[in-house]
Amino acid sequence: MASDTGSNMDREMILADFQACTGIDNIAEAITLLELNNWDLVAAINGVIPQENGILQSNFTSEGSQTSPFGENSQAAATAPTAPPSRAESSSPPSSSSSSSAFCPILPSRHIVERQPRMLNFHVEYRTRSVEVVLEEASTVGDIKQILETELHVPVSKMQLKGWKSGDVSDSTVLRSLHLPKNNSLYVLTPDIAPSATTSQSSSIQQESLNQSYLLIISHREAQREYSLNFPATRTIQEVKRNISDLTNIPVRHQQWDGWPASASDDSMTLSSSGISYPCHHLTVCRRSSPATTLEPSEECTDVHMVSDSEGDDFEDASEFGVDESEIFGMGSSSCRKSPMMPENSENEGDALLHFTGEFSSRYGDCHPVFFIGSLEAASQEAFFGKARDRKLLAIYLHNDDSVLSNVFCSQMMCAESIVSYLSQNFITWAWDVTKEANKARLLTMCTRHFGSVVAQTIRTYKTDQFPLLLIVMGKRTSNEVLNVIQGNTTVDELMMRLMGAMEIFTAQQQEDIRDEDEREAREMVKREQDEAYRLSLEADRKKREAQEREEAEQVRQERIRKEQEEEREAIRLSLEQALPPEPKEEEGEPVSKLRIRTPSGEFLERRFLGSCKLQVLFDFVASKGYPSDEFKLLTTFPRRNITQLDPAWTLLEAKLFPQETLFLEAKE
Repeated sequence: MASDTGSNMDREMILADFQACTGIDNIAEAITLLELNNWDLVAAINGVIPQENGILQSNFTSEGSQTSPFGENSQAAATAPTAPPSRAESSSPPSSSSSSSAFCPILPSRHIVERQPRMLNFHVEYRTRSVEVVLEEASTVGDIKQILETELHVPVSKMQLKGWKSGDVSDSTVLRSLHLPKNNSLYVLTPDIAPSATTSQSSSIQQESLNQSYLLIISHREAQREYSLNFPATRTIQEVKRNISDLTNIPVRHQQWDGWPASASDDSMTLSSSGISYPCHHLTVCRRSSPATTLEPSEECTDVHMVSDSEGDDFEDASEFGVDESEIFGMGSSSCRKSPMMPENSENEGDALLHFTGEFSSRYGDCHPVFFIGSLEAASQEAFFGKARDRKLLAIYLHNDDSVLSNVFCSQMMCAESIVSYLSQNFITWAWDVTKEANKARLLTMCTRHFGSVVAQTIRTYKTDQFPLLLIVMGKRTSNEVLNVIQGNTTVDELMMRLMGAMEIFTAQQQEDIRDEDEREAREMVKREQDEAYRLSLEADRKKREAQEREEAEQVRQERIRKEQEEEREAIRLSLEQALPPEPKEEEGEPVSKLRIRTPSGEFLERRFLGSCKLQVLFDFVASKGYPSDEFKLLTTFPRRNITQLDPAWTLLEAKLFPQETLFLEAKE
C-alpha cells in the first residue's frame, strides 16, 4: 500500500472504499485489482475508471474538511494534472494535516471510460506440446478450445480440457464466473484419438519419466525445520516454490534457494527436465535478506503504520520489517490476539475439533453448523457408507485466521439460520483450522489419504486471502468426488444456491443408488428365498431319505429276526422230531391209539401212538410239524375239549384219546 493513501488504513477499509467508488460487488475481483496495484486505492481506482487527462490525485487539507462517503472527516478532490506525478511525489508520505481516512474521488461523469478488460494467461499442455493462450475473462471455455483447435489441429468435439479448479466445465462457461487467477495451467485429453505410431515409442519413454514422483527434502533455514514433500514429475519449479510459500510464509520473490542444479534456470521447467536427482533431492530455502527498516514502537493493541519500500512490496512482506500480519489487519499486538481455533500439536483429531467447536461458539455464537467430532475418515464413513437413503454430502470447512474474509464468512454465512438448517439436514459438516502450518500439512496428508492428491493440490493452490473454504464432497462407488469449492468471498444467497446445486447433483446420484440398492436387495431377497426353498427341499429329501433308510433298516432287522426265529423254530422242530418215539405198529400187543389231526390249512396229520404215551409226546409231534403248543391249541370235535390245557403227563388213555380220535388245530388268540 502506498504511503500517500494513509499508512494506518487496513485492507478491509480499503476494500470497502474501493467497492463503493467503483461499484464492483465481486469481492474476489476487487481484491485482485487492489493486489495488482499493491493496495494503492487511488491507483486501483484509476486502473478501473481512467480519466481523460491522467491519474487522479487526492489532496487532503484540514481547511474546509467535509465528511467523506465513509464517515471520516476528510476532503477528497480529484485533479487532472497535465503529466503524471513522479515516483518520488507519489510515494511521499502525507502531510501532518492529512486525514487518515480513505476517500472516493469525485469523477467527471461525462468522461467516465469503461475499465480495461482483465486478461488471463493459460498454459495448456497436450502430450509433448504446450500452448500459451491469452484471453479476456469475458471469453468462454469454448473460445480457448477454438484457439487450441488451430494450434494443435485437434477437433473441438474430440477435445477434453481439464485442470479447472472447480471441476469439469461446459464450453459455454464464462471465464469470469470461474474466478480464475491471472496465470492458469490446463491440459488437453483426447481419448478418442490414439497416438501415432511414430510418436508412441518416444512418448512412452517421456511418459515413463512423467509418471515418476520426486521426494524433495526441503530445509527451512530460519525455522530450522525440514519438510519431506512428494511432487509429480510434471510439477514445475514455480509450483514447488508456491507450495513452499504456503508452508513457510515466504513469498516466492523473497525465497533464496540452495541446491537447484545449474540446468534449472527457468522456474517454468518441470521437475523431470530440471536435472534434479531422482528419486530424492535435498534443497534449502530461506528468506532473501533486505535492507532493514525500523518501525516506531507502537503501544499495545494499536494499529501499526507500514513503511513502503522502494519496490512497492505488498502486505505479505510485512514480516520482513518485524510487523505481525495480524497487527496490519487491525488485530493489534500479540497480546490482543484471539486464541487459536485449533491447537497446533493436538494428537487426537476429536480433541482438536472439540476445541474448534468451543472456540467457534465463543467467537460467533451458538447458532452454527453442528461440526462432526472425530477424524476425517470417520466423517467420511458417516456420510458415504450407510444405506443409500441415509447417505449425505460431506462439507469440509477450512478456517484460516490470517484471511480478512474469515470473520465475515463465519459470522454472516456459517451462522445464518438458513445455512445452519440446510447444512444440518443434508450434510455432515467437518471442520479444520489451517492457520498453523503444522495443521495445514496434517490436513493435506489426510486429504491425500482419503480423497487423492488432486484434492490436496487444489487446497494447496488457494492463497490465504481466498480462505475460508467450504469443500463439498460426494461419495461414489469407487472414489470420492469434490463437487464444489466455495471460497470466502461469497454471499448468503450465493452460498445457499451453490449448496442447493450440490444437493441436486447428489440427489440425482442418490436416487440412482437407491434404485440400484433396491434392485440389489430384491435380487438378494429372491436369491435368499430360492436358497431357503432349496434348503427346505434338500431338508425334506434328506428326511425322506433318512425315513426310507430307517424303514429299509427296520425291514432288514425284521427279516433277520424272522429268519432267526424260523431257524430257531426249525431247530426246535428238528430236535422235537428226532426226540419222538418211533411210531408203533398195529400188530403190536400194546394198545395203540390212532389220531387224525386237522391243520388250519385243511390238511390232516395222521399217526399212531401207544396208549401209554404222554400227552407231551402228542404235543411234541404237533410242534414238530410246525404248530407249537404256545401258538396253537389242540381241540377235540365232540365234546369240544382243549387238550393243550390238560396235564402233559397224562397218558392218551387217561385223556380218552383211545383207540382213535379226530382232533383239529386252532391258533390261539
